[in-house]
Amino acid sequence: MIKKYLRYLLSATNAHGIHSPFVFELYCSVLRHDPTDVPDYARIENIRKKMLRNSTTISITDLGAGSKVNASNHRKIRDIAKNSKKPAKFGRLFYRLIQKFGSDTIVDLGTSLGITTLYLAQARPQATVITFEGCPQTAQIAKQNFDQCHAHNVEVVVGNLDQTLPERLESIEKIDLAFFDANHRFEPTVRYFENCLGKAHQNSIFIFDDIHWSDDMELAWQTIKDNPRVRVTIDLFFVGIVFFRETQTKQHFTVWY
Repeated sequence: MIKKYLRYLLSATNAHGIHSPFVFELYCSVLRHDPTDVPDYARIENIRKKMLRNSTTISITDLGAGSKVNASNHRKIRDIAKNSKKPAKFGRLFYRLIQKFGSDTIVDLGTSLGITTLYLAQARPQATVITFEGCPQTAQIAKQNFDQCHAHNVEVVVGNLDQTLPERLESIEKIDLAFFDANHRFEPTVRYFENCLGKAHQNSIFIFDDIHWSDDMELAWQTIKDNPRVRVTIDLFFVGIVFFRETQTKQHFTVWY
């Protein structure tokens, strides 16, 4: 990961290297503009702090690539919160993207304890957030966190994503924003992308977590970039953002974040 991150730093650019009016405006108004005095942020981060202090042990049903840190099926909530933790700036980024583009139907693949899901839900309370989780006990903790934040616009779908995603997508008209953080392997990641692609429109945003987590994930990210419907991608190292804007020239950007 260190070598990959150094490669990213050497190839990444800032506003001066972005030769796209759409991406330049997005960089200035969303990526670079990050106010921290938003009440929702503090409430969500307080939930995270509680999870980091929670020593309750739960049984984990792991249907994905597993953890690089803890292979046990019995884990403390605080360890799950610690090992799955991403800097809060990414949650805030998703929050701002939803507000900028007015996303009304949001799909979240991989609920875990629900911290990122809360950023998706609180950004636009009138939106519908459908979040998928394979582990029943983890999903139950997430539901408690949603209740505590009064995030009543979240629907939790529990079960194996291989079955629950195609089934639930049948009743979804469109996807405005999707966050993929369920299975960090090539084949499932590409398959879930293709499952959701049929519900994407030209203003949809797909966000992929941990695109450099492994060679498998880097291959999945490249496959997604190569898809003919994908027009613009932004590599922020820890996440990759995909746009389907038909009027855009196909371009790929690696941006400092």
